[in-house]
Amino acid sequence: MAAKCTASSAAHWYTAFFQWSACCGPFFFGSMPDMETYLEFAGNHVLLVSALVFSFFVLVFMELRRKAAGITSLDPHEVVRLINADAVIIDLRSADAFARGHIVNAKNIPQDELATSQDKIDRLKSKPIIAVCDSGISSTRAVAALSKSGVESVYDLRGGIKAWTQANMPLVSSKKTKSKG
Repeated sequence: MAAKCTASSAAHWYTAFFQWSACCGPFFFGSMPDMETYLEFAGNHVLLVSALVFSFFVLVFMELRRKAAGITSLDPHEVVRLINADAVIIDLRSADAFARGHIVNAKNIPQDELATSQDKIDRLKSKPIIAVCDSGISSTRAVAALSKSGVESVYDLRGGIKAWTQANMPLVSSKKTKSKG
């Protein structure tokens, strides 16, 4: 059954359209809201705006700190290219996490044992080293420590094993090969 278009329903749609256009129309029709609109929003949503500003500064701080330390993060596809060029993977996770699944030919040196495993690291200095952890946070600290200890080509896997599995890259375990996806 077709809806009838009466004068009151047309007036309702006409009013609704202008209420919508006052709110969202400037973004669709090309004119930007004035500064008063932004200040009003910020005044009405202080907590939200504060969280946004705080997040922005944390992001900038982390990136500047990473650049100052000379840390290079690689995505999983770039890591595969380095592995094919004979890079060494150091998995910083616990032995249990390593046994559940790790990158092929990775060497397990837990984060807390990294400082005491300098002799193992010295044997690997001639090759590029890629540090891997669960989410990419611990590996950033390990890369900074390895760089200070004299390792020249050291990288971290951006996003850690989580990013590796999200990119559908294979993991091996002590029992069989598996592909997470």
